[in-house]
Amino acid sequence: MSRYADAHASPGGPGDTRPTALQIVKDEGAEGTLKGEVIVITGTSSGIGIQTARALAATGATLFLTARNVAKAQSALVELIDPSSMEIIEMDQEILASVRAAAAAILAKTSMIHLLVNNAGIMNIPDLQLTADGYEPPLALPLLQAPRACSSGCRHCRSPIPVVSLASSAHNVTGINNVTGINNADNYNFQQGGYNPALAYGQSKTANIYMANEIERRFGSRHLHATSVHPGLVSTGLTQHMPPDAFKGMEHLYPTMKSVEQGAATSVWAAVGKTWDHAGGKYLVNCAEALPYVEGDDKFTSPGYAPWAYDVEKAKKLWSDSLKLVGLLDKE
Repeated sequence: MSRYADAHASPGGPGDTRPTALQIVKDEGAEGTLKGEVIVITGTSSGIGIQTARALAATGATLFLTARNVAKAQSALVELIDPSSMEIIEMDQEILASVRAAAAAILAKTSMIHLLVNNAGIMNIPDLQLTADGYEPPLALPLLQAPRACSSGCRHCRSPIPVVSLASSAHNVTGINNVTGINNADNYNFQQGGYNPALAYGQSKTANIYMANEIERRFGSRHLHATSVHPGLVSTGLTQHMPPDAFKGMEHLYPTMKSVEQGAATSVWAAVGKTWDHAGGKYLVNCAEALPYVEGDDKFTSPGYAPWAYDVEKAKKLWSDSLKLVGLLDKE
């Protein structure tokens, strides 16, 4: 049982006794223990990304913090940034050329990445849009970043390297035409119709789970371990595309909501928790391994994982298709 189980049993809203990200670092004895190591965190210009960076800075590691809007990130991180150990890297994760450029910029400064937190996300775009590369925006993030980040570097791993992938309880939402979890390959981008903002977001979060699971399956024996995490209900800029009354009638959920500092806790637990030094391939919620979804629970807020979350064949297929998209060979 998680040491934080009691705190999560009767939540009292943001700022209650549930742990913050910084508390996790302290509880795991990780303060100052990662000096000389390199951490990359994506999506650090707002919300959970900022608090993840704040907590992991306490480990003493060098941080490369990516953001689409560097000026916004600089403003958001002004009280945290230490030029001697942190650098903001421009990266628009919806554009493959930008992902490649950011990767090249980071690898020009370090020969090793010891921890990767794929934090960036986008939620519930009202109408179907495509990126410059032709991808549906929420799905573009997991499709383009995970294989590119892991396929070329994992062979160099000599000690455990964690990869943390931000998922969501929204992965429980069922796709169109009774396709569960993620659309068929010929409809990843809803090119055959049926676009729905909630389904698109749910699909992207299933993709994040699949990417983490596949990293573990392929590279776990080489000390590269990946987990996916649901941060909880947190009020951040992620909901910017949703209407003002989107949460009307859901006031009963307030006790389960977390502060941004608490929302980053499970990500940081996955990153520095000793439980995950030599393990991965799991979906984590509330600083614990998630249990299965209970039928009848609200799909957007349930702490459980969907029946398709550990579908090996779908994860393999998505990884293989992603490699093709980013121009890498599938060596398996």
